Amino acid sequence: MEAHGGYLCRIEGFGALDVVSLARESLAAEGESPDSAGLHISVIPRRKVVRLAYDAPFTYGRRGAHWYGVHVRLAESLSAVLHATVHAYVFDPDELEQVQGFGDGRRVGGERLRYEDAEAGELELTESQFAALQQKWPLGHLAYVFGVTRKELLRLPRSQSVLVSLDGRGSPTELTELWTSALAASAGP
Repeated sequence: MEAHGGYLCRIEGFGALDVVSLARESLAAEGESPDSAGLHISVIPRRKVVRLAYDAPFTYGRRGAHWYGVHVRLAESLSAVLHATVHAYVFDPDELEQVQGFGDGRRVGGERLRYEDAEAGELELTESQFAALQQKWPLGHLAYVFGVTRKELLRLPRSQSVLVSLDGRGSPTELTELWTSALAASAGP
């Protein structure tokens, strides 16, 4: 599995929020141009979990995954507007996983695990024992909070997504509209 990052939250409470404008503003505040970027929106429909991630050269690969570890403005802004917890995460299968929680625009917690520091060490674990150990890691714990499996959470970047341009040419787009589009895309023809 490749490295990735993004922002995770539940879809409930988004109402009439113009997520595209908020993503543009947040990206500009991070020092990046929104004019050549997009926003990927992926969902786990049965649990109403949504992943937002920028589609731009600076967010791909290992370096791009780590970008989300320090560029958390969208998570801060969403958490302030929604009065909900939004998680910025980094998954680098060669090095670490990290989750930072934001509530009301401020960091409210987080955890980072470098795999070299993991409890597995020199122990010989079965596949099921190793999977159980991973459930205690940051993304495993977040998956538990969302009521999904770690595997489902890690597959979100490869699931059906809606890609929205952030070039500013479109009309304001509510997340509920994008959610409906993402659900339709995941249902297929």
